[in-house]
Amino acid sequence: MNNTSPTYPKISLITPSLNQGQFIEATIRSVLSQNYPNLEYLVMDGSSSDNTIDVLKHYSSQLQWVSEKDKGQTDAINKGLRIASGDIVAYLNADDLLLSGTLLKIAQLFMEHPQTMWITGQCRIIDENNQEIRKLITAYKNLWLRLSHPSILLITDYISQPATFWRANLMSEMGYLDESLHYAMDYEYWLRLSTKYPPMFIPEYLAAFKIHLQSKTTSTGHKNVFIEEERKIIQRYTNSRVIMLLHDLHRLLMTSTYSIINRQSEKRPNNQ
Repeated sequence: MNNTSPTYPKISLITPSLNQGQFIEATIRSVLSQNYPNLEYLVMDGSSSDNTIDVLKHYSSQLQWVSEKDKGQTDAINKGLRIASGDIVAYLNADDLLLSGTLLKIAQLFMEHPQTMWITGQCRIIDENNQEIRKLITAYKNLWLRLSHPSILLITDYISQPATFWRANLMSEMGYLDESLHYAMDYEYWLRLSTKYPPMFIPEYLAAFKIHLQSKTTSTGHKNVFIEEERKIIQRYTNSRVIMLLHDLHRLLMTSTYSIINRQSEKRPNNQ
């Protein structure tokens, strides 16, 4: 059997981690099971106190990892991006999953489209048992993806971070994630990239975003900070009051929809 790995671009994938021992092994396995022949996998752990380190040690022959105090998730991601040596980069949070065959699809697309600087695809939403949830929300987001346009991106972030990849050389021109942001750093990065390079959208599911009780944006307090951070980001890229009004109305609609979904989810076990 011929080893064709040199023909594939090197993909560097970064996983920021902090006390996600309950989920990180599934994340790691979703990456390693891709069997992509030219992969650099970096886990940047923020000095976890749970069983995360034991999991990382178990897979240490198949990935690189560091465990040390950091300044938060964005700092951890940037640390990984700065030491990454791949041609293509992305990050996958320690509770999310790549779907089968994703890395090979991404590599082939970048090889076939040398002018494309970043690619995004569809993303499923799953619960802590890896069961798909919120299918209507996913379908709604996919609709905006198909209509992809920079002005729409200012109204709603329709790009799914776990399903997004970009060329490493883009960072020398456009920079790294903004470390002053702690919730919507990916959204700001998509807006920044979009000012010069439109993304390629592929209508295929590439990843799964997990929602659980420990999720960063689950609590009301975190959600409020996220919403405020998101508004400040939009103000960087437009001074249009119309765009801001449309964004606020859309955010209100989505917040109300999520609240209804959450209430229904809470009632469901009691009805069984």
